[in-house]
Amino acid sequence: MKVSYQWLSQYVDVSGYTANELAEKLTRSGIEVDIVENRNKGVTGVVVGYVKSREKHPDADKLSVCKVDVGQAEELQIVCGAKNVDAGQKVPVAIVGAKLPDGLVIKRAKLRGVESQGMICSAKELGLNDKLLPKEIQEGILVLPADTPIGADILEVLAINDEVMDLDLTPNRSDALSMLGAAYEIGAILGRDVKTPDSASGLQDTESPVTASDRISVEITAKDACSHYAARLIEGVKIGPSPLWLQNRLMAAGIRPISNIVDVTNYVMLEYGQPLHAFDADRLANGHIDVRFAREGEKLVTLDDVERTLEPHMLLITDGTKPVGLAGVMGGANSEVSEVTTRILLESAKFDGGTIRKTSRQLGLRSEASLRFEKEVNPEAVIPALNRAAALMAELAGGQVASGIVEAVAREHRPVQIEITLGRINSYLGTSLTMDEVTSIFRRLNFTFEPLEQDGLLVHVPSRRGDITRTVDLIEEVARLHGYDNIPTTLMNTETTPGALTKEQAIRRTVRRLMTGSGLHEAITYSFTHPEQIASFAGAYRDAQPVALAMPMSEERSVLRTSLVPHLIDAALYNRNRNIDDVALFEIGRVFLSSESSLSKLPEEKLLLSALMTGKRSELHWTGKPGNVDFFDLKGVFERVVSYLGIEGIRYVAAKPEGFHPGRTASIEVEEDGVCRVIGTIGQLHPALQQAKDLADTYVLEVELETLAKLAGERFTYRQLPRFPAITRDMALVVDRAVAVGDLIATAQATAGDWLESIQVFDIYTGDRIDSSKKSVAISLVYRTPERTLTDEEVSELHVRVVAALEASYGAELRK
Repeated sequence: MKVSYQWLSQYVDVSGYTANELAEKLTRSGIEVDIVENRNKGVTGVVVGYVKSREKHPDADKLSVCKVDVGQAEELQIVCGAKNVDAGQKVPVAIVGAKLPDGLVIKRAKLRGVESQGMICSAKELGLNDKLLPKEIQEGILVLPADTPIGADILEVLAINDEVMDLDLTPNRSDALSMLGAAYEIGAILGRDVKTPDSASGLQDTESPVTASDRISVEITAKDACSHYAARLIEGVKIGPSPLWLQNRLMAAGIRPISNIVDVTNYVMLEYGQPLHAFDADRLANGHIDVRFAREGEKLVTLDDVERTLEPHMLLITDGTKPVGLAGVMGGANSEVSEVTTRILLESAKFDGGTIRKTSRQLGLRSEASLRFEKEVNPEAVIPALNRAAALMAELAGGQVASGIVEAVAREHRPVQIEITLGRINSYLGTSLTMDEVTSIFRRLNFTFEPLEQDGLLVHVPSRRGDITRTVDLIEEVARLHGYDNIPTTLMNTETTPGALTKEQAIRRTVRRLMTGSGLHEAITYSFTHPEQIASFAGAYRDAQPVALAMPMSEERSVLRTSLVPHLIDAALYNRNRNIDDVALFEIGRVFLSSESSLSKLPEEKLLLSALMTGKRSELHWTGKPGNVDFFDLKGVFERVVSYLGIEGIRYVAAKPEGFHPGRTASIEVEEDGVCRVIGTIGQLHPALQQAKDLADTYVLEVELETLAKLAGERFTYRQLPRFPAITRDMALVVDRAVAVGDLIATAQATAGDWLESIQVFDIYTGDRIDSSKKSVAISLVYRTPERTLTDEEVSELHVRVVAALEASYGAELRK
């Protein structure tokens, strides 16, 4: 709901508060304000001008030279390129020195040799949303009404000097879907009275001797879906544009003006929160209205010119012979108000919110009216809104209102009364409020009440607050208006048991967060699988016997899995078959291991972490062509997990397990109690398996998460930031291809000792510049000690020893 500050000020005194201050108070009292928008986007120096003459530019076919009166001593000569500019118009004129929203400052200029002393503006140039303007003036300059005073500030004329609060309402606060509802809320917060419009004002002077019930009739057949339907007849109306003040208020609320009749219905809807609809009375059979449910297969062309097939649960407005509107959602094209309309049947009703919501959702029709009906409108606003709209139509469209209201009531509204005690309020809130303080809050809310015995009250809830039905709702109102910040904080007076996660549970959550943070999506697959899945990829537990289910759902789910990888491969294949080639998945789950073909005891369960990556490592981007994922992408993801958990001593040893690529696979080893143990495998799937599954190069990881959880540190350990600078030395070593890079690094670390802070391989080269049996390994070594600054001589001496150790151990040669 968009609430105009200027419009709001007509109902409640907001002096002394800015729109932003009101927004803060509304938010603190329970109605969140998303944003406060200033309608003035930076306009100054724009006034109303009168185009006295328009002549064709002597040297440009598309330009006009206009003489414009802006209320100053001299007329202005302005060159204008708009097609719709013409003599006799009132237009917005940016005089010399004026500023526009795009930062443009108006200066004297010459256009094709003709001096121009200003600029005639369009709505868009003034920062207005031209899509909300009437269609006929969306293009070209903005033409103002003929009675607009010359020289008037355009900020006042178009109400641009206004701010709009955008309320983000919860479903229960439908009362604030109106200006009066917002005014009641602001009045309660500020403790100020609300001035409601006199809905019947002017009706006595405009009512005709014609009695409405002689010309129109109303009945409700669907009594469960419509509790009250009222109508008025307005005759002799003249369809035309609305006055500027009305258009300005509608546009501030985000609604496009259409015509005086339609605009009045929208204006009163925004004012009262009660949707209305205007029918062309001459297009209704015998001026009759019947509210009923649709018949099976019945059709209606709505105002958007779409033919809709209706269902029996949809509520219709009919004239006894044909549907003329979809109740509470949208009118029918066959009863639409047009330029030739002279008689209006004005509808105001209370429809069932659930019925309207179901129809609106099923047909995909969401309107301002359906939004309000869905949340239930104020049943006591039906008649006041109807009278208010009829009076405005008489005033703005020159019509005469037939005397009397024609209505049908299927169900009377029952006012809500709630008994409450001061003790219960204070007990719920933990406060020490007095009866005077509580009753003052109810008065500010415009709730009437009667005192009961002891400290009790009988509160009469106004019908506009349909969200208040219970005692706790009243207590919430007291809390809101008293101020949540003023409610004291008290400790719980009861025994509590702190909850906690086990170490394994905490590690599992951490690993899940790290994997998703690395760009992988979590998969959850079945624990049951097909025996052939185990045969095609047994994983690390290839000796385990598959455990068969006694009563499987199907052969596809007949045994317990011994690896998570087969189902991840299936997920990758599923995505690839749908043109999603870049897949990165992980799963945390259990496998079931048994050494017996005929199960005599429960299988061993192991918690594993598995991952799969295939395709490109990133999306297509102009900065460069993305490469394919490889072994080191997946290894990097796993090492991030290991590093975060504080696990040290992880080693990667070349391996050739079944189902993996024989040259691009490693076993993951860790030392436990002095013994190295394999806890997982990382590598590329075997090319034959990839070909059988029609997959590109695919890399998988499977590791025992239970073991990682045991090895993870109990707490994080942070290192102090270094105080002394480091010295970096790079070297490129030529070694045999069979030499493992990890061995080179281990030897360098052992030789350099504590002064070697870090060592990183940044390039491996094999090519025609070196012997085919050799490779070049480029290594960066960072030397530092926390005790002092190392000298170049000390580092050089140590670095020479490192190079010598590598030469002696592996026959390494420095590459020149």
